[in-house]
Amino acid sequence: MKSNIISRIFRFYYEGFKSMTIGRTLWAIILIKLFIMFAILKVFFFPDFLNTKFSTDEDRSDYVIEQLTHPK
Repeated sequence: MKSNIISRIFRFYYEGFKSMTIGRTLWAIILIKLFIMFAILKVFFFPDFLNTKFSTDEDRSDYVIEQLTHPK
């Protein structure tokens, strides 16, 4: 019973995506934007602050706890 429902849901989405025309272009644009946001922007604009400032995990965790409990 469950596999029948799962296969029906899969076929529903599969047929829907297969028959898309402009939807494929929109999905491609969405995937490209997500790649840019998470891969490229992260590397250039969000450096790993904790790894550059602290050498041990204990120092990093102490800093994070301090910032969470007593922010400036």
